[in-house]
Amino acid sequence: MTYLLDASAVLAALLDEPGGDFVYGVMSESHISVINLSEVYATLLDGGMGFGLAEEVVGALPFRIRTFQDAHAVQTAKLRPLTRQFGLSLGDRACIAQAMMDGLAILTSDRRMAAAKDVLAMDIRMIR
Repeated sequence: MTYLLDASAVLAALLDEPGGDFVYGVMSESHISVINLSEVYATLLDGGMGFGLAEEVVGALPFRIRTFQDAHAVQTAKLRPLTRQFGLSLGDRACIAQAMMDGLAILTSDRRMAAAKDVLAMDIRMIR
């Protein structure tokens, strides 16, 4: 199965967190939005990793990087009123918009995102 990975799922794989093994196992068949990829880089940098190393580590991951287009931006904005009650970030909504438009299930460790799945009628799966 092909998944759309949010930043938390990729970070779980990179940081050897619970559920990370599963994510790594499906990564070669999965996708990530450039928005969520930016979050991965930012988190690694916040943790003290230099950009060169972060680029090397992330660049070796076998997922497909998806562009974020005007239509994705519009869909992300439309999700704001529907998801406000869950406190989803721009990155969360961007991930959901990409998954909606591409017909993909989402892998995440973010409980807030998973809580929104019924309201959105989306396949959002927790990795732990």
